[in-house]
Amino acid sequence: MSWIAALGRATLGLLAAIGRVAMFFGSAVTHLLRPPFYPRELALALLNIGWLSLPVVGLTAIFTGGALALQIYAGGARFNAEAVVPQIVAIGMVRELGPVLVGLMIAARVTSSIAAEIATMKVTEQIDALVTLSTHPMKYLTVPRVLAATLVVPLLVAVGDVIGIFGGYAVATGTLGFNAAAYIQNTVDFLQTRDITSSLVKGAVFGCIAALMGCYFGMNSGRGAQGVGRATKGSVEAAAVLILAANFVLTGVFFSV
Repeated sequence: MSWIAALGRATLGLLAAIGRVAMFFGSAVTHLLRPPFYPRELALALLNIGWLSLPVVGLTAIFTGGALALQIYAGGARFNAEAVVPQIVAIGMVRELGPVLVGLMIAARVTSSIAAEIATMKVTEQIDALVTLSTHPMKYLTVPRVLAATLVVPLLVAVGDVIGIFGGYAVATGTLGFNAAAYIQNTVDFLQTRDITSSLVKGAVFGCIAALMGCYFGMNSGRGAQGVGRATKGSVEAAAVLILAANFVLTGVFFSV
């Protein structure tokens, strides 16, 4: 019966971890609504998460859009359906690939950075110094980062969607022989308001998850260099898995009917 006991311990550990993250998120929300506020920290977080993430988001999106156009054209050629390239590139980027890839890039770039920064502050006792100065670490470190990511990642998703569609357009018109005006018209006609809304909502949720995981693992890191390393690794793994899980749930909510 040892395997049953091991399964029970793992299940209880997972539920306890979910509860700790939920309580951490609830604490962040309650501190968001109460003064004092730190606009300077929020502005710095907006800059680091938003503006400085644009290059990696743009490069990821344009190559993904181009590769998607090539794959759809090659697959559609088997069924004489090459003309669907503009429509499938648009819906694929806006509904799924754009939000998910941007979310994963933010997890790789921002979540790891936040976790390493806060974990290092904990190791060097800077967080204890904040408490000594009557500054709540949750309000000063977590709230600005989570709020900034929730606000700015939807904008990054919108930019990634546009650049990804442009990547598909460039490949289709440059190498696959599509008419430029017809390609753009098919893209505009095929996209619906629900597609764009779902993309932006996913961006907000993914941004919140990415920043929350970075702050949570940073605040709960172990001591020493190994603790910082484990916190950084764990934050990226948790953020990536939760982003993919949230994408599944949100896709079902928006497109189940």
